[in-house]
Amino acid sequence: MSEEDMKAELDRLKEENERLKARQSRAVSLKVSEKGGLSVYGLGRFPVTLYKEQWTKLLDMADELRAFIKAHEAELKEKPR
Repeated sequence: MSEEDMKAELDRLKEENERLKARQSRAVSLKVSEKGGLSVYGLGRFPVTLYKEQWTKLLDMADELRAFIKAHEAELKEKPR
C-alpha cells in the first residue's frame, strides 16, 4: 500500500468515525432490560434503568422537577459537550 493510499484510507476512517460519534451522541433509545425494567440509552455513558412504577412516579413529578431546576439554575451544571 502506498503512502498516498494509506493517507486516503486514514482520512476515510476519520470521517467515518466522526459520523458514528455524531449519530451516537444524539440518539436516545429505549429498551426493556433483562429484569423487566425500562432502560434509557443515550443520556450518558451508562443507561438509566428504572421499573415502570418508578418511571411513572418520576414522570408525574415533571412539573416539580422543572421548577426545581429553574429555582437552582445557578447551582446546577450542564454536561460538557
